[in-house]
Amino acid sequence: MSGAEIAFFSLTYKDINMLKTKQQPAYKRIVTLLEQPKTLLGSLLIANTFSNIAIIIISNILIDNLINFSNVSLIWIEFLIKVAIVTFLLVLFGEVMPKVMATQNNIRFAKDVGWLIEIVAYILKGLSKWLVKYSDIIEKKLSNKTKGNNTHEELYYAIDLTHTSSNENEKNILKGILKFGNTSVKQIMKTRLDVHGLDYNISFEEMLQQINSLHYSRLPVYKESLDEIAGIIHTKDLIPHLHQAGDFNWHQLLRQPFFVHEQKMIEDLLKEFQGKRIHFAIVVDEFGGTSGIVTMEDILEEVIGEISDEFDEEYSTAKKIDEANFIFEGKMMIKDACKFMHISLETFDAIKGESDSLAGLVLEIAGEIPYVSQIIAYNNFEFTIIEVERNRINKIKVTIKSS
Repeated sequence: MSGAEIAFFSLTYKDINMLKTKQQPAYKRIVTLLEQPKTLLGSLLIANTFSNIAIIIISNILIDNLINFSNVSLIWIEFLIKVAIVTFLLVLFGEVMPKVMATQNNIRFAKDVGWLIEIVAYILKGLSKWLVKYSDIIEKKLSNKTKGNNTHEELYYAIDLTHTSSNENEKNILKGILKFGNTSVKQIMKTRLDVHGLDYNISFEEMLQQINSLHYSRLPVYKESLDEIAGIIHTKDLIPHLHQAGDFNWHQLLRQPFFVHEQKMIEDLLKEFQGKRIHFAIVVDEFGGTSGIVTMEDILEEVIGEISDEFDEEYSTAKKIDEANFIFEGKMMIKDACKFMHISLETFDAIKGESDSLAGLVLEIAGEIPYVSQIIAYNNFEFTIIEVERNRINKIKVTIKSS
């Protein structure tokens, strides 16, 4: 039970998506069990508790049969000996060893013990659901006492009511300020597929041609792939060297890259940008690979709205066909799509997993990379795949069926 707790709940979003593509029953069992994580955790903790109680009782009986305590005059000495022996057995064989094994290879451990956990979860399902239900009630009551009375939705509504004479841009700025402290880098970054970089091995002449065609002031420079960033090239550093020959060693102009984790809050990142006087960061995931990039402009746009320059293309990420049909870019945030369709922001919370974008939501529902024209259904919604490029969902049509 202890090892299973670590194995199941240390699986990342990528691990679960990978398991969804497997056809073996053992892997499907893991995905099924994790569909109700709170109930699964409750069952594991209950089973673990019962196991500990049983081990303590059995150990007490065995110790009495193996060790003669008739010569021990003080009862507390007997008690301390039993506690020491049982604690050693429980900690070593019931906690440390299984958790170490589960940490070293969580997928294999979960696969091997999945059948047993499925039986335990089935037996303790009723009790576990009852405990989860009342723990949620207690959690809500405690959160209501510790948190303010106004939710974000209520504050958004108050902004709409109070500033009746303000224009829409001013309202959006106030709403942007309101959500600023709860926004992570992952929610605003440009994803890896949207990142343009320069190969470390190209010549000075080729590098100038690429920069001229891309129209970016800062570009990451990589060696083998975007996972190995060698530095950042700033276009203003190139100005004094434009007259140089094509074999000029431009690598000496590279600046040190600044790396941030994708779960970092943009409020903290803004302070770091200000302190370090930089405008550009490489975003990395939990494995250290490049997840995307984030700029000062991306952060500011969260408050003041879209900032466009002369090189930005005009396009819309959302289009309304009629009251029931909408077309979205795959990278559009789920909550933004919900707002556009005028539905509850929590509509897809039960199925979205760790996904923030519509493309991620569709992958969660489908369990595999869909093909063009494939229709994926969820409750009274239909997601029609319009455009897929290199296993990336670019455009999705969302249809709301009448209930």
